Amino acid sequence: MVEDSAAIGDAVKELLEVSGAIVAGPAATIAEAEGLLAQTLPDVALVDFHLRGGERSDGLIVRLRQCGVSVVLLTGSSDFPATSSLIGTTILEKPVSEAQLLAHLSPIATQVKGKLG
Repeated sequence: MVEDSAAIGDAVKELLEVSGAIVAGPAATIAEAEGLLAQTLPDVALVDFHLRGGERSDGLIVRLRQCGVSVVLLTGSSDFPATSSLIGTTILEKPVSEAQLLAHLSPIATQVKGKLG
């Protein structure tokens, strides 16, 4: 998970862990996210678009998708460029309800379980 707000990151992480997920992060910067990726490639990545210090996550999203990782973009703003890096990415505008987030993650989790056999 890549989220620069500690409160949001901790709340989402707790929700996902209670739901049975193993969560790496939250990472607040691209450098922290890259460190997590060096350890393990996730099945799905929850990524905020605007990060600390004016960083944007579009490059990270491209890299994740190239590695076959499903990406759910969580953003508090609709002020992000409509770039090709976001094509095929699920975009959820914050605040997002727990039910809405889990509804978008459920099909991805089912797909991952199917690949694992």
